[in-house]
Amino acid sequence: MRLSEEGIKNKEEWTRKGYHLPQYDRAAMVRATREHPVWVHFGAGNIFRAFQANLAQHLLESGDAETGITVCEGFDYEIIEKQYRPHDDLSVLVTLKADGSVQKSVIGSIGESTILDSGNEKEFSRLKEIFRSDSLQLCTFTVTEKGYSLVNGKGEELPAVTADFAAGPQQPQSYIGKVAALLYERYLAGRRPVAMVSTDNCSHNGEKLFNAVMAYADHWIQNGKAEPAFSEYLKNPEEVSFPWSMIDKITPRPDPSVEEILRKDGLEDLDPVVTSKKTWVAPFVNSEETEYLVIEDSFPNGRPSLEKAGVIFTDRETVNKVERMKVTTCLNPLHTALAVYGCLLGYTKISAEMKDEDLTALVNRLGYREGLPVVVNPGVLDPKEFIDTVLQVRVPNPFMPDTPQRIATDTSQKLAIRYGETIKSYAADPKLEVKDLHMIPLVQAGWLRYLMAVDDAGRTFEPSPDPLLETARTYVSSFRPGTVPPQEEIRAKVLPLLRNVQIFGVDLEEVGLADQVIAYFAQELAGPGAVRDTIHRAVNS
Repeated sequence: MRLSEEGIKNKEEWTRKGYHLPQYDRAAMVRATREHPVWVHFGAGNIFRAFQANLAQHLLESGDAETGITVCEGFDYEIIEKQYRPHDDLSVLVTLKADGSVQKSVIGSIGESTILDSGNEKEFSRLKEIFRSDSLQLCTFTVTEKGYSLVNGKGEELPAVTADFAAGPQQPQSYIGKVAALLYERYLAGRRPVAMVSTDNCSHNGEKLFNAVMAYADHWIQNGKAEPAFSEYLKNPEEVSFPWSMIDKITPRPDPSVEEILRKDGLEDLDPVVTSKKTWVAPFVNSEETEYLVIEDSFPNGRPSLEKAGVIFTDRETVNKVERMKVTTCLNPLHTALAVYGCLLGYTKISAEMKDEDLTALVNRLGYREGLPVVVNPGVLDPKEFIDTVLQVRVPNPFMPDTPQRIATDTSQKLAIRYGETIKSYAADPKLEVKDLHMIPLVQAGWLRYLMAVDDAGRTFEPSPDPLLETARTYVSSFRPGTVPPQEEIRAKVLPLLRNVQIFGVDLEEVGLADQVIAYFAQELAGPGAVRDTIHRAVNS
C-alpha cells in the first residue's frame, strides 16, 4: 500500500484494512483549487493536517465545497519537498479515541502545496498569482505564537525584519514580511477582499497577526516602498479582516506505536523525515478526537460553510471569552501543571499522570476550585462541561502519546496568561481572596524546581526548549536537592524572578503570593521524594 494518488486507486485493499478514503473526485478538486483558489493555509505542520485539512475534507465529501486548500509552508521548505509532494499531498490521519478504537483516514483535501520562498521565483510567483485571484476568500495560519513576533526573546528586532522594513515588499526574507508582500500584491490587483485568520493557540491571535502585518506596511509606506493607501486597505475590515479565533485539538508528534499499526497494515514509505531544520515529519499524523474551533465571523469575500463541519462562528467578544476560558482556566493551566510536575516525577506520558492521585487532585482543584469561580461563560461552550471533558476524556486518554516534555516547551512564555490572569481576576473581585489560591503557587514553585533540571529521584534531565530558560535558571543555580537553605536566603535569590511581571503576569510579591511560592519551593528542595511529598500535602490540606 503506497500513499499516493496511484496507490489509493486500489480502494478495496485500503477499505478492507479500515481506511476511509476521500469520497469525492480528487482530480477535479485539484483542478478547481488551482484554477479558483479559495483557501490558503500557512503552516504545513501536524495540527493543520489533523484539523483544518480534515475540515476541508468534510466539506468536500458533503458536497458543500468544490475546492480544497492551498497549503503554504514558510519556515521549513523540506516539509513540502520531502513529505507532501512525494505523497501527492496526501496524508494519513489516525484518530486515537478514548475508548481504544482507532480511526484511519486518508486526507486528500490539499489541492496544491506551495513554498513561501521569495528567493524562489517559481514558487513566489505562483503565490502572487493566487493572491491576485478574485476567488480567494481566506488565509488561515498555524505558525505558532512565535511566528508573529518581530523580536527575539530579549525584545531585540530580528535582523531579517529590520532588513525587510528597509527593503520593501519585493523580496522579503522574514515570514510575516512575505505574507505582507502577498497582501500588497492583492492590494495592487484592485484592493481585493480577504480574511486573514490566525488559528494559532494564543491570546488575541488575530490582533497579533494584524499588528505584525501593519508593522511592515507602516515601514514600507514610510520608506516609500509601498503606496500610502495600503495602510487603509489593511485597516478596513470590509477589505481585509483579521478575525480572532480559539482552537483546541491535541496533536502530538507522530508516535512509533501508531507507525507500527500502519506498518502492519502494509503501508509503505513510513520512515519519518528529519529536515535540516530538525523538523520531524511523517506521512501520518495522530490526534485526539475532541476538537474545537471558534472564529469571529468577519469574512469580507465570503467563506466556506465550515459551520457544517463543526466550526462555531460568532462575534469577537464571544471568541475572546472562549479563548480566556480555555487558556486561563479550563485547559492550558491544567496542561502546564501536568507538564512541570510530570517532568519532575519522571512521567513520559500525560495520560499516565492522570492515574496519579496527587496530580489528579492538583488539576481538579486547579480547574474546578480555583479557575471556575472567575470564568465568564461564553455561551457557545459551557466551562464546566469543557473541564469535565478535559479531565475525564481528553487528558486520561491512554492512546494519546502526548508528553509532559512537549507541553513544557516555552513555559516562561505561558505562565503569565495561564495563571496571571486568574490571579488578576481574584485581586479585582471583592468577593474573592488571592490568598485562597494554593494550586497556582504550587505550580509556580514547581517551575522553579523544574529549572534546576533534577527530578524528584535525583536524576538530571534536559529541560524543554524555552527562550528564557538560561536566564531563569540563574535564579536557582545555587540550590541543590537535599539542602534547604534558610527561607530568607531562598527569598533573596528567587524574589527578583517572582516579581517579573513579564513571566508571571503579575508581581507575585505585590499580590501576596511570593511567600507561598517560596515556601513550596523550599519544601521541594528537601531531597529525593520532596516534590511528591509537597504536592501530596498541598492537595490534601
